[in-house]
Amino acid sequence: MGTAFSNALSGLKANSEAINVVSGNLANQNTYGYKANHVSFQELVSESILGTSTSNLTGASVIPLSSQSFSQGSVTATGEPYDAAIQGNGFFVVQNALGQQAFTRAGNFTLDATGHLLTQSGGYVEGWNGINGAVNTNSPLSNIVVPVAGLRAPTTTTEFSLNLNLNANAATGSADATFSSPMQVVDSQGQTHVLTITYTKQSAGNWNYDVTVPSADITGGVGVTTSLLAAPGTLTFDAKGNLTSPAVGDAPTVLTVTGLADGAADMPITWNFFDSTKKPQITQYDQTSANLASAQNGTQAGQLTGIAIGDNGQLTASYTNGDRVAVAQLAVATVLNPQSMRDLGNNTFGVTSATSVPAIGTPGTGSRGTVSGGALEASTVDIATEFTNLLVYERGYQANSKVITTEDQVVQSTLQLITG
Repeated sequence: MGTAFSNALSGLKANSEAINVVSGNLANQNTYGYKANHVSFQELVSESILGTSTSNLTGASVIPLSSQSFSQGSVTATGEPYDAAIQGNGFFVVQNALGQQAFTRAGNFTLDATGHLLTQSGGYVEGWNGINGAVNTNSPLSNIVVPVAGLRAPTTTTEFSLNLNLNANAATGSADATFSSPMQVVDSQGQTHVLTITYTKQSAGNWNYDVTVPSADITGGVGVTTSLLAAPGTLTFDAKGNLTSPAVGDAPTVLTVTGLADGAADMPITWNFFDSTKKPQITQYDQTSANLASAQNGTQAGQLTGIAIGDNGQLTASYTNGDRVAVAQLAVATVLNPQSMRDLGNNTFGVTSATSVPAIGTPGTGSRGTVSGGALEASTVDIATEFTNLLVYERGYQANSKVITTEDQVVQSTLQLITG
């Protein structure tokens, strides 16, 4: 009769622990990146009460086994700059308060006053930090630290392009035969200067151009403007209005701005007449002369305005001058047997002796999932399933309690027969 007691007691304990697991799941139904625990019951090894004969084996007790299912949770956009969600296989790599390397699916990160990217529990998020806008993901992992203030140095203009049309029907010497294009450029100190390119029609298909800068921008400048060319340049078009001179393969046209009044370095600037496909950007059609587009590669100094996690886990800094610079990269680790990891608390996991070596790399490579910035992965807890399990385990607990009560009554009745 003692077997009935032990079996029922193991059933009470197993169902009680299963209820604890369900309560933990329900408590974390809104915890980002949380993976629901599942309970399975396993029979204990049977015991022999009289020798080794299998006919003497007692009924077996039960133990509960808890495991986590690392299935994908739904991903919801939050718009928060330091939120990130993994879609697919993998974990974010963190360093907890004890200095241990740990892994988590929770991507609701924060930034402290010194620029460290942290988990909600204060652990350091690991990855690779950028240097001058370049991130070397072949270097060792480190805690991610991003700038929290500062200036972005200016970038001097070294090339520009103009997309425009010159009126093929303009009569030489008329007002329509002269047209201008303004082009703003940036010097080494971040100051801007406006170059003015003036086109003058000489004959059918032939235009001269001159490039000037305000005299006030040049040390010792005289008059309203100062020309950058010793002699006017020439643009030549064919009968279809296509630019033929300068031609593809000709020596580049370089305009040099020298003697800037603000003390900035001289500026040699290449004028690109053709786009990346070698197509001319200046045409001569029977349409009003017009500037269609312009581009140059200089930027002024800029103040840091913010940092955000973008797609595939790259952290990018934004500046007031429009620059966007890569400052860090999140790491993602994959584990072949994640169920073997141990729960370290705070929604993090650590490896055990049974865990395969984590494969750490950039998101979207190997078998690693991708990372979505400004989004979070929801808990995988299904409230309907958990309430169903709760009812099942409650009934199991009640049933085992009834067995103990019944067994106690049998024992009491037996004792009364003996003593009677």
